[in-house]
Amino acid sequence: MKIALVLAQPPSYSETFFNNKIKGLQQKGHEVILFTGPSRVKYKNCLHKESPPISKFFLLQFFSICIVFIRLLPYFKVVNRFFKLEKLDGSSTKVILKKIYLNAHLLTFKGDWVHFGFGTLALERELIPKSIGASMAVSFRGFDIGIYPLKHPNCYQKLWKHVSRIHVISNDIKQLLYANGFNDQASVIKITPAIDNQYFNTDRFNDFSTPIQLLTVARLHWKKGLVKTLEALALLKKRGIKFQYTLVGEGDEKEHLMYVVNQLNLQEDVTFSGKLASKDVKTIMQTANIYIQYSVQEGFCNAVLEAQSMGLLCVVSDAEGLSENVKDNFSGWVVARGQSKLLADKLLEVVSLSSEERLRISENAVNRVKDHFNLNIQQQAFHDFYTKKQE
Repeated sequence: MKIALVLAQPPSYSETFFNNKIKGLQQKGHEVILFTGPSRVKYKNCLHKESPPISKFFLLQFFSICIVFIRLLPYFKVVNRFFKLEKLDGSSTKVILKKIYLNAHLLTFKGDWVHFGFGTLALERELIPKSIGASMAVSFRGFDIGIYPLKHPNCYQKLWKHVSRIHVISNDIKQLLYANGFNDQASVIKITPAIDNQYFNTDRFNDFSTPIQLLTVARLHWKKGLVKTLEALALLKKRGIKFQYTLVGEGDEKEHLMYVVNQLNLQEDVTFSGKLASKDVKTIMQTANIYIQYSVQEGFCNAVLEAQSMGLLCVVSDAEGLSENVKDNFSGWVVARGQSKLLADKLLEVVSLSSEERLRISENAVNRVKDHFNLNIQQQAFHDFYTKKQE
C-alpha cells in the first residue's frame, strides 16, 4: 500500500506514536509519504512533502501561487475533479482556489490511502481523497473529538459522509464520535498507543525512598489537571508525607503552575525539569516511585505506559483512555478527575501499602504493558487497518 500520512508538522523525537507507526508500516512493506505544513525541519524517516508557503508580502505570495498552479498543470484532471466536487458541495470559486493552493502537495499524491493523523486536519479537506482516487482514514485521539467540537459544534458532519475508516485509541474516544454526530457511516478500529518495552524496562521494583519520589511527564496545559495535582500534593504534605515531585514538560501554563506552587508552599517539594529527551525521562523513571497523570482530558498517554513498563506505581484520572491504560487496583489506580482530595487520599493509600502489595501492582503493570501494548501488536494492527476488508 502507498499511504499519505497528513500531520501539521513532522513528528519530533518525542512523538513516538507516529515515528513507530511509520517505521512499522515500512517494515510491513508499505510506502509512507509524510505531508505537513511548511516546516523548518525535514523529516528523515520517509519522503516528506510540505504545503505551499503563506507569505504576508503580496508579490512573494503572488509569485508562489503562480508557481504552484503551473506545477499542478499535469494534474489538471484531479484538480478539475476536486473543483467540481467542491462546487457541488456549495463552496465558492474563491474558497476552492484557496483550497487548491493550500493542498497542492496532496493533490499530486497517487496512492491508496490518505490518513489524517488528527480529526481537525481533515476539516476543509474532506473531498481531497475522493478527488485523487484514494480512500480516507482519520485518527481521533483526544482534543480533536473531546474538546474542539465544544467550540465548533457539528464540525465533523461533512467528514462522516466521506471517511472510509476511522482510527481511535480508546473505547471512550469511540463513544465521543457518536456524541458528535457519527452514525456508523464508516468502520471504527481501535488501535492503542504502544511502547518499546525492551527499552522501557526495569529489574527494580519500587523500594520507596525518603522523600518519596513522585513524577509526571506532561505538556504544561490546563487539560493535564496539574493544578488539581498540586492541590492534592499540598494536602499530602499537610498529612506529614515527605515527597519530591518532578514535573517534566514545557507549555504555556508554566508561569501559572509556578505561581500555584508558591501559593501552596510547595517550593521545596516541586521541581520543573522542562522538556527532556526519552533517555533522560527513562533515567528519572528509574529513580521514581509513583507516577501521577491526573488529567482532565487524555486520549491515552504514552508516558503512563512507559511508567508502568518501568514498574512505577501509577495513579491516573478517569479521563477518556486512561482507565483503559491502567487497570484499576490491578496495574495501578484510577481516580475520578477534578477532585484533589480524592487524589490525595489515593496517594496516601498507595504510600501506605506493604512492600508485597507494591511489588504485586508493579509486576502486574510491567506484564500487562508487555502483553497488550507492545510495538509488534500495534504494527500488525495498522497493517491490518489498511489491508483487511472491514465488516
